[in-house]
Amino acid sequence: MTQASKVKVEYGDFQTPLELAEKICHKLVSLGINPNAIFEPTCGRGNFIQAAVTSFQQTKKIIGIDINPNYLAEISQNEQLSKDRRVQIRQEDFFDFDWLSLPEEFDRNILVLGNFPWVTNSRQGMIGGRNLPKKTNFQHYSGLDAITGKSNFDISEWMLIQTIQALHKRDASLAMLCKTSISRKLLNYIHAHKLNLAYCAVYQIDAKKYFGATVDACLLFCKFASNPPRYFCDVFISLEETQYYRIGYRYNILIKDLDSFEKLNHLYQAKSELKWRSGVKHDCSSVMEFRKIDRVFINGLGEKVDLEETYLFPLLKGSDVAQNRTADISRYVLVTQRFIGESTEMIGDLAPKTWRYLEAHAEYLDSRKSKIYQGNPRFAIFGVGDYTFLPWKVAICGLYKKLDFRLIGNVDNKPVVFDDTVYFLSFDNQKDADRAFTLLTSNVAMKFYSSLIFWDEKRPIKTSILNSLNLSVLGENGF
Repeated sequence: MTQASKVKVEYGDFQTPLELAEKICHKLVSLGINPNAIFEPTCGRGNFIQAAVTSFQQTKKIIGIDINPNYLAEISQNEQLSKDRRVQIRQEDFFDFDWLSLPEEFDRNILVLGNFPWVTNSRQGMIGGRNLPKKTNFQHYSGLDAITGKSNFDISEWMLIQTIQALHKRDASLAMLCKTSISRKLLNYIHAHKLNLAYCAVYQIDAKKYFGATVDACLLFCKFASNPPRYFCDVFISLEETQYYRIGYRYNILIKDLDSFEKLNHLYQAKSELKWRSGVKHDCSSVMEFRKIDRVFINGLGEKVDLEETYLFPLLKGSDVAQNRTADISRYVLVTQRFIGESTEMIGDLAPKTWRYLEAHAEYLDSRKSKIYQGNPRFAIFGVGDYTFLPWKVAICGLYKKLDFRLIGNVDNKPVVFDDTVYFLSFDNQKDADRAFTLLTSNVAMKFYSSLIFWDEKRPIKTSILNSLNLSVLGENGF
């Protein structure tokens, strides 16, 4: 990566084209936004500043800050902006900025406008970037969520939270470009902390057209006021569209389509009778997974191995489930435990060749980076229990953007095991599995799940969503 590329990544440098900045300002005017003051916390080359100067003629002050002196120099050379006495440009670092230092007139009718960096903290770490806030677990994740990386976040998420905390007690509006997934995280934050949200909307943006980025992006608009808060968000497919659907909260969870959900909310359950599980997690596919070719097992290192079949089980990956490649299974996986924390030493007695194989490849298994393996038996795995070994399963891949359930039974008298991108229900008989599969693939079930799933997320299908459908009630009511 060149130094210029590194800097662009570090600062999430997706400059907003003037055309888009102007469209956004025109939309804000049409919404009745007429601020006394406009503040852009990361103004870059100043396209939002220029669009604001043209669109908001009555605004008294337009202030932009940025860390990059080269961008500020470009703004100072802009004749229109340099002549407009309302415009003030300062070199400051957002992460050191004191929101309480804003002028007194910013206490009323302020608009914060712009586009924060599109980069995650983990990406910053990969390139050695330092354009970061001080490290804190601001999302308050704990346990496995914090350990396994759920605490990775977009820098813009942190920046938006700081901005909202400063604005929500004021007469203020926020209009920021961001990833669509970030806009929902912000709504969750506002809802969880009971901030003073008067109205919220997102307008989808063609990120490929304007930024050359393949990502779901939007304009997030929030209006804050002291009146009773309204925790919902209207979703528009473009800045020009007038029709929308509404996301909001029911049962303290964020619903993708409130209108659709209300028609089927009798099927919702907070606690599931049947529990969806995720597949096996081992973090070492080159050693733990095999192809069976002409009755010979070959691991991911290309080695032919001679193992007892005691701990070997047929394996389906998420892509196999999603693409319905379930009839002819050639993959296998070593399942070293029947429950979490079980000692693995007995493998040496029950399957000595398997134990010797594990010891011979211990350098791979012992160097697994995830902290979940620390303090657990050697060669431990996760995502395993009694449910793993039941003969019938209904499965779905959490990564694909489609509700495709599969009914899967034993293969060669052994239960099929999944990787950790797959969620499944387990059954000890085919009749119950068939019944669940029929219910889950019904039109009613599809509509129910579709009202909850945000398809733009990296893993849109989650166990919390799958578990929320009451199959018993669905079966009783018919479909």
